[in-house]
Amino acid sequence: MADKGITGYILDPQFMGSLLTAVAVGATIITVALPLLERNEFKSRMKTVAIERENIRQRERGKLGNMKGGTRAGLRIEPKNYMKQLVELLDLKKNASTENSKNALAQAGYRGMSAEYTFLFFRFVMPVALFFLTLLYVFVILKVERFNASGKIGMAICGAYLGFKAPEIFLKNQAQKRQVSMKLAFPDALDLLLICVESGMSIEQAFRRVSGEIATQSVSLAEELALLTAELSYLPDRRTAYENLAARTGLEAVKSVCTALVQAERYGTPIGTALRTLSQESRDMRMNEAEKKAAALPPKLTVPMILFFLPILFAVIMTPALTQAFGWK
Repeated sequence: MADKGITGYILDPQFMGSLLTAVAVGATIITVALPLLERNEFKSRMKTVAIERENIRQRERGKLGNMKGGTRAGLRIEPKNYMKQLVELLDLKKNASTENSKNALAQAGYRGMSAEYTFLFFRFVMPVALFFLTLLYVFVILKVERFNASGKIGMAICGAYLGFKAPEIFLKNQAQKRQVSMKLAFPDALDLLLICVESGMSIEQAFRRVSGEIATQSVSLAEELALLTAELSYLPDRRTAYENLAARTGLEAVKSVCTALVQAERYGTPIGTALRTLSQESRDMRMNEAEKKAAALPPKLTVPMILFFLPILFAVIMTPALTQAFGWK
């Protein structure tokens, strides 16, 4: 049988029916299988919070002199041995670690020495690995003739720079995902916090209760509030705990709430009034962002409509008229 070509296959009803059936079956399998493959992120994140809470307890007890050297509990997640050895051998904590990288790790949800060692390890290894991989690709595999040796080495240097920036880009993306999740759930968290405070709860009990209730909407926000509860219990100065929360989240709304709580504790102003005002402002900000996205939608849809909708519309309208005019069958 002669080859039909692409047009023949498209016009073949049996082939198109089989193709659509295969796509429908694949989509059904994916839809059914995805819920079964989902991990219980809440349990794993809350376990990490529990470990961090215990770390805070042990650290603060050590500061108060209630612990003797060498009796500290081994609950902190230890980094991989080869990562730790390389970082300590090259003294990367002193030479490559910065305050911005530590803040980025905290905002991305990675805490403790294990996260810092892992970040510094990949920040050192990725540039070297991509440099040699790029050299191997351009000199051996690709064999680019129009570039001389210096041009190929320049490509390898660009690859090394990309490897150096890759860990930072990864952390930035993770932080943005967490911030979006926390930003959506934060107004509801403020409402719950206001209800708890006005019902007579202390601020620590209120944050503890809210961290458990808000987990269904945002695991990241629940984790941060749980850590705030731990720091409020163990740190000698509450202001430090609020400032740590603002630094870990990186959200302006959270910074405003933390500032209001610090001022309320310093000057004795009612917390409920401040929380009510901030909750309304947070909801207004979320509504304004939604309105901005809705207003930006028509310009974004213009190009897809011109490219995809209008040609199909013209084809549907003009095909019957052209068929009758030219006598096509």
